[in-house]
Amino acid sequence: MEKIQFIGMDELEDVDKDMVQTITSEYYDKIQRALKNETSLVVHIKTAEKEGHRHRYEVTVRAEAPTRMFESSKGRTNTDWDLAAALHNAFKNLEREIQHAFHD
Repeated sequence: MEKIQFIGMDELEDVDKDMVQTITSEYYDKIQRALKNETSLVVHIKTAEKEGHRHRYEVTVRAEAPTRMFESSKGRTNTDWDLAAALHNAFKNLEREIQHAFHD
């Protein structure tokens, strides 16, 4: 299985694609360290609304380890007019889910 899989990237411009890949690779290292195991990520980007030239983006991130699967909580926090902000929020939600699962 691929380490990082992207869904919905064909709707983005090249600049946005590069930014998504850069941010995802940074968080991938953090998530892999937190899970202490081989991990794969699925980043799903959906363009929800259009207002002129702007788009509202919905981002969902799923981390799959051999024993468990974690998904960023869905809701308004993963939705933003700024793709980078939506992506960061989704990854922070995912990190929170992982920390909560391993909290003693």
